[in-house]
Amino acid sequence: MKTIRFLAIILTSILVNSCGTTLKVPTIVKNYNIKEYKYIFISPTGSLTSGSGATYGRQYYSATKTVNPSDVIAGILSKEGFIIVPELKPEIINETLIVNYGESGRRNVAFGYTIEVTIQFISAKSHSLISSCTAEGIGATEADDIRQAITRCLTGLLQK
Repeated sequence: MKTIRFLAIILTSILVNSCGTTLKVPTIVKNYNIKEYKYIFISPTGSLTSGSGATYGRQYYSATKTVNPSDVIAGILSKEGFIIVPELKPEIINETLIVNYGESGRRNVAFGYTIEVTIQFISAKSHSLISSCTAEGIGATEADDIRQAITRCLTGLLQK
């Protein structure tokens, strides 16, 4: 009986979290094509650790997740063929983009909130905005929110 009750609670929470939450469409600004560049320098970010938990009977269960936004960005852009450089070098500055990341908002939704991120692609030579994207994400933890928002943001930018 306890197992059925536990499964019912889990299924209900999954349904509640997946229903009624519509994420905004990513906003893409594309002044120039980022694919004209070869190298990427990503401004360093710190890691975020978040967790979630639930009590079942007398036992408390929890899960902790960590995300470093610059690592997620580096992975996605590397997969697209960009070369991630650890520092800006004068000999490749014409072909280098600086990538900046920031959390740009939160929005309350049914049973929680979304986290919005903005990612900018700046010319290393002229310091002008090449492209930017803004997207939001929602998951079980803030780490999930950020990972999903970054993925949605860059997927939207790279597909256009």
